[in-house]
Amino acid sequence: MAKRKIPKRNIRKLTKVGGKSYAVTLPIEIIRLFNWKERQKVILKINKKRRTITIKDWEKN
Repeated sequence: MAKRKIPKRNIRKLTKVGGKSYAVTLPIEIIRLFNWKERQKVILKINKKRRTITIKDWEKN
């Protein structure tokens, strides 16, 4: 598989998972940058006005 050019690397598609969920894959560079592991918990912050989603680490209280 050929490596994507830099501008297109961050363009992703939604994938349907199961009956009612969707998933977006993240580039391995981002996973390594934040030192995330498989099945790690994360928090989604949704801003409807700006139409953005922010993903950050879940921290145990």
